Amino acid sequence: MSKPTPISGFPEWTPAQRMIEQFVLDRIRTTFELYGFAPLETRSVEPLDQLLRKGETSKEVYLLRRLQADAEGPAGDDALGLHFDLTVPFARYVLENAGKLQFPFRRYQIQKVWRGERPQEGRYREFLQADIDIVDRDTLPAHYEAEMPLVIGDALRSLPIPPVRIQVNNRKICEGFYRGIGLTEPEAALRAVDKLDKLGPAKVAELLAETAGASEAQAKACLSLAEISAPDASFADAVRALGVSHPLLDEGVAELVAVVETAAAHSPGLCVADLRIARGLDYYTGTVYETQLVGYERFGSICSGGRYDNLASSGNVRFPGVGISIGVTRLLGLLFGADALSVSRSVPTCVLVAVTAEEQRAASNAVADALRRRGVPTEVSPSAAKFGKQIRYAERRGIPYVWFPGADGAADEVKDIRSGEQVAAAAGEWTPPRADLRPLVG
Repeated sequence: MSKPTPISGFPEWTPAQRMIEQFVLDRIRTTFELYGFAPLETRSVEPLDQLLRKGETSKEVYLLRRLQADAEGPAGDDALGLHFDLTVPFARYVLENAGKLQFPFRRYQIQKVWRGERPQEGRYREFLQADIDIVDRDTLPAHYEAEMPLVIGDALRSLPIPPVRIQVNNRKICEGFYRGIGLTEPEAALRAVDKLDKLGPAKVAELLAETAGASEAQAKACLSLAEISAPDASFADAVRALGVSHPLLDEGVAELVAVVETAAAHSPGLCVADLRIARGLDYYTGTVYETQLVGYERFGSICSGGRYDNLASSGNVRFPGVGISIGVTRLLGLLFGADALSVSRSVPTCVLVAVTAEEQRAASNAVADALRRRGVPTEVSPSAAKFGKQIRYAERRGIPYVWFPGADGAADEVKDIRSGEQVAAAAGEWTPPRADLRPLVG
């Protein structure tokens, strides 16, 4: 086999990085479950008509096709795509299983997704997301929108990463404001404002004129709204000072005030109201979230989501929801790139059991079995080389302890190869210090 060519955008972490990822996932999963979210996993593929019906996603979807098409095979195989997020498949799952679910339904989902984006630092074509959503039947109280930042704040605070800042806005504020100044294409205006960070105010003003039919004064008003930002409910006064009136605007302001005040009571400084945050997907209808990793703001959001009222419906029954997603691979990729995360050893093994001679390997295996039964990660030396070589093998792998089975009735001994301390020990009783039992992420 010739040397393979790497494929960009499909990360493959080292074992040490994978252990860090597993640690991160365990912490996130624990927090989600503390808030009462139940686990769910959906299939990787969805019909294209479902993937493409909301938002500008057609350029990002990977198609799924068989190499050898079978005219007599199942219909529809040529109209499938890999999911680009976990919200669309979740909405489909809710519709298919509504009769079996208890509402409000709280679920978390940690899975890979695929997006045909241009790979760059922190952006991949295959990546892992960790989602939470709350869905109800017919109506969903707005207080759930205030709960989302609390969960994410606690989950990310449990990790050895820089602090985060969650930027929040409400689509009703934007849409109500745009309608209040006379724009008839609020969705187009939202999409234009969502590009503010990439294009700048002048280009966005042009885009507002081209796609939303905005006059110069209307475009200026849209940009004035987008400039409003505050760490507390004072943003509401700034919105009112613009002199625009619309019932939807008032509703959005009240909902966003509740989100900001709830977050401030739980974790001061966690949330900031930022009215330029729009989110590009069309299905959001209320509060929207984007999360900045402090010190890495130039890379954009590492966690985002929002309220959606119309993504899932069956006849006259709607299933409104609110959700938010942590871009786990994006977050880790940025931190790995900056060497900002480390693990105390590159293997989970805590103890290497030495082998005195190959004919004595069974005795070493018995020691390892006894340690594993007590929860101590253990492996047996690959060869009965001189003890010095077996110790060096443990050193190269970062294994902190080497166990020496006793010979001729002598007691076993365990050696901390970092300090050189060696003591008598029994496999049924000895326990390493807590800090050594598992690799530590920092």
